[in-house]
Amino acid sequence: MIKLTDKKLILFDLDGTLIDSVPDLAASVNYMMRSLRLEPYSVEQIRSWVGNGASTLVKRALAGEADISNVDIGNNFFEEALDLFLDHYSHNLAKETYLYEGVKETLDTLYKRDFIMTIVTNKPCEFIEPILDALEIKEYFSLLLGANSLEKKKPNPEVIFHTLEKFNIKKYESVIVGDSKNDIIAAHNAGIDSLAVTYGYNYEENIQEYDPTGVVDRFEKLTEIIG
Repeated sequence: MIKLTDKKLILFDLDGTLIDSVPDLAASVNYMMRSLRLEPYSVEQIRSWVGNGASTLVKRALAGEADISNVDIGNNFFEEALDLFLDHYSHNLAKETYLYEGVKETLDTLYKRDFIMTIVTNKPCEFIEPILDALEIKEYFSLLLGANSLEKKKPNPEVIFHTLEKFNIKKYESVIVGDSKNDIIAAHNAGIDSLAVTYGYNYEENIQEYDPTGVVDRFEKLTEIIG
């Protein structure tokens, strides 16, 4: 098993890493679809579209596909759809969202070992704290960065550089833990280590193809790897 020593800072992705939020995201996507008199999707279909933030999720749902690079969705229609989604989701953030197995116990162990722990997610900022509160893990994190916290989001490394600077941490003293290529690419772009969890979303791709420093299949293994 890989060992990462001399670490002081752990940056965590949120959706697909600490929590499974797909049930609530899917409910809000399908509320949006029905409100627009469009056909709803299965939870598993929506699961494959999660990970790049709310705007991209809404665009994928309207387009019916993951690749929206060449899809033209009218601005007015998109804004109406996004408003429907965000309003519904803001009132249903943690109805069925849950922590993955071992997350709270592992965070507690790492916290007691004096690691600085932060959240770096592409989820809109206003949703992060209420979810962490509802799931009773907010106390473990010293900084929460979301999609609209800074000018750019993952896989751009800006959120990582901002975090390192804030806590005066060297690159070799940090590691990011995430489930998707956005997390691993951001780590490569920033020049820090990365640990990929295999149970998350990652658009049905094999996370190992993006060359993380290490891979874990259970969250609690972090306590054995990070030192």
